[in-house]
Amino acid sequence: MAKNKMKSHRGACKRFKLTGTGKVKRHKANKSHILTKKSAKRKRGLRKATTLTGGDQRRIKAVLSK
Repeated sequence: MAKNKMKSHRGACKRFKLTGTGKVKRHKANKSHILTKKSAKRKRGLRKATTLTGGDQRRIKAVLSK
């Protein structure tokens, strides 16, 4: 009889990606609305993806690789 596999967290899979070196990449928050009061420099910085740190990275890796 086949054993059941653990499922990946689908919400996390849509929001995070693993880099080639194993870090977790994410998009920055605060880019979806109320953009008129934010400076162009601030909005430009929010476009770029960044990596997670420490405990967050361990927790997200666990739900991505189930």
